[in-house]
Amino acid sequence: MEQTDFIVIKAKEQGVQVIGLTRGQDTKFHHTEKLDKNEVLIAQFTDHTSAIKIRGKAMIMSKHGTVHTDKDE
Repeated sequence: MEQTDFIVIKAKEQGVQVIGLTRGQDTKFHHTEKLDKNEVLIAQFTDHTSAIKIRGKAMIMSKHGTVHTDKDE
């Protein structure tokens, strides 16, 4: 089984949206999740998912570090 990178998304407020975007010539939404405050979602990039869009206050953790959507860093 091949190892793939993943990210961890922790909602810092109610109603954080996590949106998966497709690969290919046309980028489209293919999956959405709504997280409540303090809920955690573990996501990964796949053959179908080329990008992940996050709306709302959240903390995103990956092997590259941690990013907070509500801070300008």
